[in-house]
Amino acid sequence: MKIVLASKSPRRKEILSLICPDFDIRVSDADESYGEDIPLNEVPRILSERKALAVTMNEDEIIIGCDTVVLIDNTLLGKPRDREDAIGMLKMMSGKEHYVVSGLTVRSKDKTVSEAVTSSVHMRELNTREIEKYVDEWRPLDKAGAYGIQEMAGSFVSRIEGDFYNIVGLPLCRLVEILNKEFNIYL
Repeated sequence: MKIVLASKSPRRKEILSLICPDFDIRVSDADESYGEDIPLNEVPRILSERKALAVTMNEDEIIIGCDTVVLIDNTLLGKPRDREDAIGMLKMMSGKEHYVVSGLTVRSKDKTVSEAVTSSVHMRELNTREIEKYVDEWRPLDKAGAYGIQEMAGSFVSRIEGDFYNIVGLPLCRLVEILNKEFNIYL
């Protein structure tokens, strides 16, 4: 079976290449809006499913869709709109625990498995100067919650619980379990 990643994220591409050196990428143009009646922890699962279903698929392919958000204080943080939004997100998470939730959908011709994977992140207390320096130098506008744990912002994190790669953007452990158990694919 050929693996297809329905994402343009360079981080997801890098993570998937750790277990599967040969895969295709087909960027999904799925609608990423959602209604206010959807529970926030379900949003990424729904969006990952939309992404996986939006790309064309050949009979011998497995499509992987993913979407990642940050949840804190009943607020969903996606990608920041601009510098000020990024700074505000980091200030909101400073000194607190938040949750990174990735929706993961794996689809074949005959089956679709879709779920949400959650990791807990504890961020140390940050001062305004280090937040602004990080945002200005690393420009995290393409990252949910305005930070990348795999880069300099990893120094903001005092503890995690769950899959590190989920926090980066693709829950690798759960992906491998789904491929093995649900699709009988061993990479």
